[in-house]
Amino acid sequence: MIIRSLFICLLIITVSAFLSSCLVSSTTTSQAKSTSEANSNNNNNGRQTIVRKAPALLEEVQADTLKFEPDPYSSLVEMETKFGVMKIELFFDAEKHRENFLKLAKAAYYDSLMFHRVIKNFMAQGGDSKSRYAKKNQRLGSGIAGYQLDNEIGQHFYHVKGALAAARQPDELNPDKKSSSSQFYIVQGASVNTEQLDKNERKYDIVYTEKQRELYNKLGGSPQLDMEYTVFGRVYEGIELIDSICYQPTDAYARPLEDLRFKVRVIRD
Repeated sequence: MIIRSLFICLLIITVSAFLSSCLVSSTTTSQAKSTSEANSNNNNNGRQTIVRKAPALLEEVQADTLKFEPDPYSSLVEMETKFGVMKIELFFDAEKHRENFLKLAKAAYYDSLMFHRVIKNFMAQGGDSKSRYAKKNQRLGSGIAGYQLDNEIGQHFYHVKGALAAARQPDELNPDKKSSSSQFYIVQGASVNTEQLDKNERKYDIVYTEKQRELYNKLGGSPQLDMEYTVFGRVYEGIELIDSICYQPTDAYARPLEDLRFKVRVIRD
């Protein structure tokens, strides 16, 4: 009787363990299926998504935010690269920088210059006059059109991805933050959090608009440059080409290993 009782108890324990195992397996499968279905719904709800790499994380960016309608008062130019054409608006309010960029573009000053400094998740810099005939491994970054521009820094100009801004010498050499006459950079940037923008508001006594915060959140950018450099335009079409440029391999001085030349043409002045 004792042996029979022990056998029955052992049988009950074995069956219970088996049923418990089946229940866990079923639950896990059900959860995985639900997650899969949820992801499928997210990817098939009629809105394409683009996954953009940023430092230490992936950020989904809605495709319809990557094309803007330019202001009717803005001047328009296009920049031809080996990856395609970026269309850029030059802000009406940044008058001196807008007129200077148009003047140089009309004179074909930028034709055959190159992006001589490229930093992933930050920006692509070009416009060095010495880059036109630069040899391999030549250090670049000092060539300009022979003059500087007074800064036009303002809180309505910010460094969201696609921003076009003027390069300049550092503060110790240039306390007035005057801009280079020809060198510019286009922001690629990285993901931006609320704390970065809040810190800027306290530091510079500014207020980001809801729209500015929304674009920083969706597109990323380089807000650490806000209120320090003059932003005078933005890419309104072909913004994805910035990634192609900024992801190019570079040497120790951030010069792309392959020469990335460009041309600029005026669409509307």
